[in-house]
Amino acid sequence: MTYHAKVITGGKIVIPADLRRELGIKDGDSIVLEASADGILLRREDPDAALARLRRGLSGYSVDQFLHERRADWGE
Repeated sequence: MTYHAKVITGGKIVIPADLRRELGIKDGDSIVLEASADGILLRREDPDAALARLRRGLSGYSVDQFLHERRADWGE
């Protein structure tokens, strides 16, 4: 289904109620907007999924590696 929204003052967009219900978006929820080749992708930010993505991104990254990179940034 296609939904339409208008950008109002301050760049705010009101997500249509039907779409919010369909996606399970409630007051106070975080959403993620991503630029894509076709436009903007909007998705509900599931805290568990966000944590899993973060863990995947950091897997194999050690404190030693972090410190080595920071020391290189500082010229040590």
